[in-house]
This record gives sequence, C-alpha cells and structure tokens, in this order.
Amino acid sequence: MKRTFIFSFLLLGLASALTAQNQKITLEEIWGGAFRTEGMDALHSMNNGQQYSVLNFDRNSRTTSIDKYDYKTLEKVETILSSGELDGIQYFQSYEFSEDESKLILATEVESVYRRSTLGVFYVYDIESKKLTKISDHKIQEPTFSPDASKVAYVLDNNIYIKNLEDNGLAQVTSDGEKNKIINGVTDWVYEEEFSFVRAFDWNKSGTHLAYIRFDESEVPEFSMDVYGQSLYPTQQVFKYPKAGEKNSEVSLHVYELASKETSNVDLGNAYYIPRIQWTSDKNKLSAQVMNRHQNDLKLYFYDAKNKESKVILEETDEAYIDITDNLTFLNDNSFVWTSEKDGYNHIYLYSKEGELVNQITQGDWEVTNYYGFDQKTSRIFYQSVENGSINRDIYSIGLNGKGKVRLSSGNGTNDAVFSTDFTYYINTFSNARTPYKYTLNRAKNGKEIKEIVTNEELRSALTNYELSEKEFSTIRVNGNDLNMWTIRPKDFDSSKQYPVLMYQYSGPGSQQVANRWNSSNDYWYQMLAQKGYIVVCIDGRGTGFKGADFKKVTYQELGKYEVEDQIAAAKQLASLPYVDEERIGIWGWSFGGFMSSNCILKGNDVFSMAIAVAPVTSWRFYDTVYTERYMRTPQENASGYDDNSPINYASNLKGDYLLIHGTADDNVHVQNTMRMAEALIQANKQFDWAIYPDKNHGIYGGKTRLQLYTKMTNFIDQHLGDKIEESLELKEIKN
Repeated sequence: MKRTFIFSFLLLGLASALTAQNQKITLEEIWGGAFRTEGMDALHSMNNGQQYSVLNFDRNSRTTSIDKYDYKTLEKVETILSSGELDGIQYFQSYEFSEDESKLILATEVESVYRRSTLGVFYVYDIESKKLTKISDHKIQEPTFSPDASKVAYVLDNNIYIKNLEDNGLAQVTSDGEKNKIINGVTDWVYEEEFSFVRAFDWNKSGTHLAYIRFDESEVPEFSMDVYGQSLYPTQQVFKYPKAGEKNSEVSLHVYELASKETSNVDLGNAYYIPRIQWTSDKNKLSAQVMNRHQNDLKLYFYDAKNKESKVILEETDEAYIDITDNLTFLNDNSFVWTSEKDGYNHIYLYSKEGELVNQITQGDWEVTNYYGFDQKTSRIFYQSVENGSINRDIYSIGLNGKGKVRLSSGNGTNDAVFSTDFTYYINTFSNARTPYKYTLNRAKNGKEIKEIVTNEELRSALTNYELSEKEFSTIRVNGNDLNMWTIRPKDFDSSKQYPVLMYQYSGPGSQQVANRWNSSNDYWYQMLAQKGYIVVCIDGRGTGFKGADFKKVTYQELGKYEVEDQIAAAKQLASLPYVDEERIGIWGWSFGGFMSSNCILKGNDVFSMAIAVAPVTSWRFYDTVYTERYMRTPQENASGYDDNSPINYASNLKGDYLLIHGTADDNVHVQNTMRMAEALIQANKQFDWAIYPDKNHGIYGGKTRLQLYTKMTNFIDQHLGDKIEESLELKEIKN
C-alpha cells in the first residue's frame, strides 16, 4: 500500500509538472500585470559620481522618500528627505535637485495636460535648513532652479515668473500670455508632440539671463473634442492644432536680463521653427536651432547676450528632412559635439566654437542610436549603436579624436546605459528575446560588470510553466531589400499543416519593431495567439530606421506607398509557403500602424482577408503640420502624395473583414479620422465593424479598457481568421 501510494503520488506530480509546462496565457494575465518585469526607478546620479538617489514610495504609510545609495555597494547610505517629515505634504510625485544639490523642487498634485506636459503644486526644500517653501499657490508648469539655486523660474497661465527664494520676491517676465493665443516659456501642442519638449526657457550659466521662446498661436485653427464624462451635459476641450498645410504658431526668441529687467529680441533671420534653445559653456552665448517649414534646412545660431548679435555657426541641408535631437554638447572651450546623418548614417561629429569641423568621431555603415555624453576628464564619448546588427544595441566609448573605441557591453541583444555624473560607473540594462531585463553595475572604463542589481529570474522561472514559442529573427527579400523580420509560430508547429497568419505593422519613419529585446505586453498577446494556432509575423519595411538615411528617407513625400508595397509583397511571399493558409492572412496596427493595416486591406485586398486598425490616420490632411510636412511637405505642394496614399480614398476596395477602433478624446490622431473613414465605407456600401472608446486618448487605456479592447480584437481575429483553423490543419493533412 505504501509503495502504491508513493507511485501514485509521483504520477500525480509528473502530470502536474507536464500540465504546468503547458499553461496557456490569458488576456486577464497580460493586462492584469502577471508578466510585468521588475525594473529600477529613475535614478539621479549625485555630483560626486559615487552615489545616486532614488524616489521610493512606502505603500503602508503612503509616504515618499528620496534615498541616497552607493554605486559600489548598492546599499542605502541615507534618506535625504521623507515626506513624513513635512507638514502639509503626504507624498510627492517627483523631485529635482538644484545644480549644487543644496535644494530640491518637490512636485505634488500633478495632473497631465498632454503627452509630456503637466501642471502641479511645487515646493522648494532646503536640505541644510530643512525649510519648505511653496513656489506658488497656483498650479504651475516647469519650475526650474537658477544655477546658484537662489531663484526658480516657472510658467503660470502662459506667462513666465521668477521667484527669489532669498526674499520671496516675484518678478513677472512676461504679461501677454493668454490661453489659445500667446504662450511664453512652454511649448504649444504641436511642438510638445513632435519636437518632444515642453520647457521652452533656459537659464544661462551665471543665472543673469533667461532665454525663452514665445508662441503666437492666434491664427492657428482650433480643434474641439467632446468630453462626455459623468455629467448630464458633455463639455468641450478646445485647443490649437495646426493640421497639414495650415498656419503654425509664429515663434520668436527673447532674452530677459534679471538686473535691468529688460527683454531683448533675438534675430534669427526667417526662422519658421525654433525646436531647441540651449545656453553654451560661455555665460553670454546662447545657441538656437532654427528650421524652415520643410524641415530640410537646419541652422545653429549663436547669440551674444553682451553685444546682442546673432550669427549662424553651422548649417545643414538635406533633400528630404533633418531630425532634431538632444545630442548637442558644449565642451569647456565652447567647441561642441553634434550628431548628423550627412554621410548617410547617423554619426557623431566635433566642431570648433566657430562652427568649423574638427573631425568625424564615429563612422561606418551603421547608426549611432543614443548619445550618452562626454567625459571631460578622459576626453571620451559614450554612445549606443547598431554596430552589432540593426536589431541589436551595444554601448561603446571612443576618444574625442575618433580613436581607441571600446565595446563596453557584452550581451547579444539590447543594451542601454545610465552613467554616473563623473562617468566612473554605469547601470546597464540588458535584454533580448529570450532574456528578461537584467540590470547590472559596470565600470565605464572597460564595461566590466561589478554586480547584478535586478535579474527578473522570478519572472523567467514563472514563464517556464507556460507554452511559449521562440521569437525567430530572420530577413525576407522584398522589393530588392533584405527586410528584418520576426516570426512566432505555434509551439507544436508542423510544416505539413496549414496555419492562418497575423501580421503586425507600424512602419512609421525611422521606427523599429523588429528588435532583439524582451517582451512587451503585445508579445504575450502574440504568444497567446500562437497557442491558438496562428503564426504571427512582423516585418520592418522601407522607411523604418537604423539601416541608413537612404533606406529611411525613400518614403519622402509618399508616406504609405513603399511601406504598403513591402507589406503586400511580403504577405504574398508568406502566402506561397506550403504551411500558410493563403486565404487567411490578416494584419493589424495602431496609429501609423492602423494607417498601414487600413491601406493594406484596401490596396492588397487580394492578399489580406482581415485587418484591424486602432487609432489610425486615414488621411494625412487630418494630421499635424510638424510631423506630416516633415515627410510629405504641404498638401498644397504635394496633393497626390497625400491623396494617393490615404485609406479614405480607397474605401470601395474593401473585400475582407475590417475592424476600426478609436478613442473619442484622442488629441493626437483625432477620432475625425475614423469618422471620415466610416462615412467613406458607408457611402461605398461596405460592411465593417468598429468600436469607439468614450473619453479615451491615443493610448486607449484606463480601468479595464485594455482588457476589453484586446478581448474584442482577439474575438475578431478568431471569428475571421481562426474559425476554420482545425479545418485548415485537417485539410492539409488529407491533401498530403
């Protein structure tokens, strides 16, 4: 009896283990956070280069603290500040040190405005005296210390103010700010979204001058969105949104002198855009990057605040467009580091303070993908690149003279770094398709790993219980190009059977979806679909990034032409494979990807039988100036480029099953796109499915929204691609 019991127990255990290894992924797990990775909170490297600070939140007491850690030991050294010590503040949501680390700005009651902009109630905390000072009784934007931490500049109601922390005096720098008309010191909607910054003012090195951009959006057309909310009557959100070909804000650059309280206008010629301003290492020299409307002529100006003269130091032109970056770095002598695609690939250059080229620091038929900074002490540049293949990322250092390059990372996949202030250490984040995020402490000199910080071994172990398929990387030859591709097949894939295929798409200019990195939430969804019997494929076609300027910019003035041609051609190749059911090839995408999936099912209606488009652009005439005109010029100049590639003009081509999804509060890609697409399909007498999410923005999230959304998409895929999976598999076997 005893032996029988043990044997039965072993059998039960074996059965349980086998069952565990075949556990199926569910949508509830994906959107409930079951596969969330452990990471590191954003850290601030202290000036000494040996320590860093992190914002920690205590869930039990609901208090926050700023804690200091040692790089060498990773042990906590001290608590700089806890909200439990403060009167009137239960917790703060973020913090910022002054340059000398003597004071902190604490953010409370933060609320979002748009993608990057926020409003909040802010305080200054003096670390030595422990004095807490409220900056303003109102919700303000972008409070920023002067270099000596004696003042804070901020924006309130589109005007700039400077608070003197020593005597609580308040200086109003501008007074003409007005909603939907004049903005001083922070960006308008389109600058924030497309030039990726909010704070449009900057202190000089001595704190004697404040430079700022003024936006006159008086003549920019207004866009309004209904907000349904919970009240009896909906409200409207009205804001300035310049659509392609319409008027932009008129921008101007100004410098305010604190001593005289005088404001000077900076002459920038016929500047149409001012996407970056930055004071140089010289306290009197302000730099400004200026572009024309086509964004193919970039000028770097130096303005001398002393003699009030401006001069073009550097100019770059391109037949297509020039991307704006945050890589401009001034050395002590005011020479500067700059990145450019002028040799056909994105590389790092060194220029003298007069704007003369000293040397090209990096070169080769590969791209620099991130610039980390310059170590003045060792005269070395730190950067990330795709030297090890366009789907991988590695970290390197190199001398300012372009010699002595050292590869610091070792793992084959995606490496990223956060360096200590003095470039002694860096925290490396590594992942690939098989390895969840791993954080390690490394020496910046040689990349040597000092110790592991976070490994995500618990997640890796938990995933061994699931039926997961390998993400296979390859290339596919399409229209004369070798395109990067990944494939996820069912775990029990059998080449003698036939499977439906779902293609995922984005393809926005310079983007990348085929990358050797750890799973996003969508990857788990693809695994779930593979468990159901689908093959999931993603291909980065022409126009995507990190393979050189020519490959990326071939789509100029024709967004949606070559990208769609590549997806259709790739789908035809997939359809020719013996294990693919050519009658069941679907495609889906979000935003630019929704634009792509819509075009694919319309222009490739003989290949694609199903498409899902989430928050799609359906005509580039509806999208904003900065993004659209960068790649298309204006509709007035390039009407055919706009109309020949807009899904709303091909509604009559629809043959397959089409699901259209949008949030009504999408301030980015307006629901107007979906409404006009729906009307075009209705007038073409085409049947389609759609889902509208009330008061949801471009991300369509909140509460159980994502779970409901992905349940809807999964059901749609099952209904139109998967309802005959078993039949297809059995039919193939019979044929064989």
